[in-house]
Amino acid sequence: MTKEQLIQGLKDCGAIKFGRFVLTSGAISDYYIDIKKASTDPRILKIIAQEMSVYVKGYDMLAGMELGAVPLVVALALETGLPYVIIRKEKREHGTGKQIEGPDVNGRSILLIEDVTTSGGSVIKSIQILRAGNADVQKVLTVVDREAGAREQMQKLEVTFTPLLSVSEILQKKK
Repeated sequence: MTKEQLIQGLKDCGAIKFGRFVLTSGAISDYYIDIKKASTDPRILKIIAQEMSVYVKGYDMLAGMELGAVPLVVALALETGLPYVIIRKEKREHGTGKQIEGPDVNGRSILLIEDVTTSGGSVIKSIQILRAGNADVQKVLTVVDREAGAREQMQKLEVTFTPLLSVSEILQKKK
């Protein structure tokens, strides 16, 4: 599959929207990349998982933060056979009190999955939570990088940052 085909798939399922949007980072944008729209379309979710699967070699486990990364990490786990964990945004105050759901991450090499990155805030939080659990996090794989600082934040944390697509590639193909 080519980047152009993935971009077209995102357009076809309605994941690329234009208007006025407030992003998680608080920034205002005239476009929105709704990967949740794509990840609820089985055809597009499978394409994303297949594209991501080429990056999993050498990792023990996958991880993704709730909510946006969960279907992606599940699909990638099904595609590759790798186990995964789900990172909660906040530590549970009941039950087991876990913030990482799934197998133990201690000493495990983890590929962190994200849907869309902007400034990198959510990814930084995920890395911190995983590293607090003694996980080895050296790479973040995202579907779309909005090119608004996430790459630079990952460099500061000495984490490799790999987007399947950049927003400039998507907007370049705007039709």
